[in-house]
Amino acid sequence: MRPVPGFGDPAARLLVVGLAPAAHGGNRTGRVFTGDSSGDWLYAALHRFGWASQPESTGRDDGLRLLGAYVTAAARCAPPANKPTPAEFANCREYLSREVALLREVRVVLALGSLAHQHWLRASGWWPRLPARERPKFAHGAESALPDGTWLIASYHPSRQNTNTGRLTRPMWHQVFARARAIVDRG
Repeated sequence: MRPVPGFGDPAARLLVVGLAPAAHGGNRTGRVFTGDSSGDWLYAALHRFGWASQPESTGRDDGLRLLGAYVTAAARCAPPANKPTPAEFANCREYLSREVALLREVRVVLALGSLAHQHWLRASGWWPRLPARERPKFAHGAESALPDGTWLIASYHPSRQNTNTGRLTRPMWHQVFARARAIVDRG
């Protein structure tokens, strides 16, 4: 099993942060959010809102290009039982931190799930800089403007556990992408 890197436009204004590559998706295909149902939801929404050249991602050679967006994960390898340990997050944090530092044009971060939300805050350096009471809280659709002008938007992860149970619906999903698009377009 190899680590799965982030993917997208180096001049991205939208950064999407997920949890970890799925064993039968990103881990199998070598591209994050590719080849599984979560990726189907993600890339269809990215396409719908103008951040992807096509609505699906089946493999690294499928021709998909991200336009002003970058997709990554807090952990880089498919974790056992789909649950990364604190040690795995800590081991992978440096990679996410480096991506965050290189993506200088990002204006909106869309965190998919509470763990991605928390680990992006840690990797970006906001966790230690903000007092606990001022740290952005996770709730689907919650928005936080950070002191540097970056917006953090929280969303439930498009896992089957969330989409099959109705915890996350297409209208809810599209709402967070519409909001991200509005913030990016506003400049």
